[in-house]
Amino acid sequence: MENVITELEEGGDSLCFSSGMAAISTIYFSTLRKYDQIVLSAESYGTTLQLGEKLREFGIDVQVSWPETENIIESINRKTKLVLIEVVTNPTLRVFNIREIAEVCRENKTILVVDNTFATPYLYKPLKDGVDIVLHSLTKYLSGHNDVLGGSITSSKEKILELWDWRRMLGTIIPPFEAFLIIRGLKTFELRMEKHCKNALIIAEHLQEHPKITEVLYPGLTSNKYHDIAKKLFNNKGFGGVVSFRIKGGEEEVVRLMKNLKIIKPAPSLGGAESILTYPVISAAMTMPKDLRDKLGIKEDLLRLSVGLEDVEDLIEDIDKALASI
Repeated sequence: MENVITELEEGGDSLCFSSGMAAISTIYFSTLRKYDQIVLSAESYGTTLQLGEKLREFGIDVQVSWPETENIIESINRKTKLVLIEVVTNPTLRVFNIREIAEVCRENKTILVVDNTFATPYLYKPLKDGVDIVLHSLTKYLSGHNDVLGGSITSSKEKILELWDWRRMLGTIIPPFEAFLIIRGLKTFELRMEKHCKNALIIAEHLQEHPKITEVLYPGLTSNKYHDIAKKLFNNKGFGGVVSFRIKGGEEEVVRLMKNLKIIKPAPSLGGAESILTYPVISAAMTMPKDLRDKLGIKEDLLRLSVGLEDVEDLIEDIDKALASI
């Protein structure tokens, strides 16, 4: 499995872990020492951010930057040892200009770690743009069936050799059966991603016209702030399989909508064959302070849809009927 992921990301070598967070924690522990500085995006996966904040207790200087390319760049200096960002943020789907950030990191001799879970190597290969380490939650698109946990790191052969020893000491290796399941999922990876992206764009365009939707967040829409940079990074192959949107109303309307879905499953996670609707304020963003959530726009009216492989007209009908209940 590690060899396959290395080929997908066009890297030197890869290591696989028991979860995405196991991969991230191994990077933190292997790279950072007392007084080192780390820059994190304020809209990182909640637990990535929470563990990052915990590093302060070990004497690490933790800088949490606003999740825009220019803000990340402003936070990087000669003291910065590590920068960790996602290609596409979760759940508001901001897209970073990885090429610009990588250039600044290179000038400052800073290690740049990029979480490529949302974009996947189908859309983007960060190592080709000067990124040092690429991360994945294999739980999502690479395994693709909502039935396995895993994480991966891809980098140079030298870096992977160093991280191998840390994985051994931390005990974060993936079990063999989970590796087998992920290899099974990878056999259909390209076919699945093509369908995820196609379905997501159709649904985003439909929701944009719906009277009960106040905003659609999807970089595939030409009106989206991040459309041009996403188009450049992703080489016109698509814009990912996740669509976030705001409904008219709040928690009460969200609960009613989710209860009235028949095909789409209300649940956490993403990237599987089944479409999944997630309420970020009580899932991935739950550990964030409320004032930060509000500032980022992760409010009670926001929903995140991981668009699956079902017939797109069936999905649209399911969404429309559920929206009619609010």
